[in-house]
Amino acid sequence: MPDRVLRSGVITFERAAYDAVVTHATDGAPAEVCGVLAGTFDTEDSIVEAAHRTENVAEHPRTRYAIDPTELFSTIERVEAEGLSVVGFYHSHPAGGPNPSGTDVERATWDGYSYVICALDGAPFVGSWRWTSEGGRFGREAVALRE
Repeated sequence: MPDRVLRSGVITFERAAYDAVVTHATDGAPAEVCGVLAGTFDTEDSIVEAAHRTENVAEHPRTRYAIDPTELFSTIERVEAEGLSVVGFYHSHPAGGPNPSGTDVERATWDGYSYVICALDGAPFVGSWRWTSEGGRFGREAVALRE
């Protein structure tokens, strides 16, 4: 990551969606888990209404995550059938912090979407980052909860 951290908008989680991400991360440890976030997408501020679990098909799931393209496509169809939009994606860092790793930066492809990381190094902590292909970096988002 560059020394200068870009600032993005705010990602607001409905409580049930936030809890679903943390529970998935905790239940899946020590492997990384992953999924798709659904809600209202905006280029600066988004609302997450649901978290859809996906299987981590990475060759080394303790340190990497990957979503099967067929499962990703069907999950996106399900999100749209619910009348929602894809807000972004989430994965966990069972033994690390909530910041994107070098691998996360290398593999990010959805320009303008949120990449949420649930860190389990200590108490669960959720961080969020917006990917921008311009400059190939993440911008930190504020994470808010709506009860």
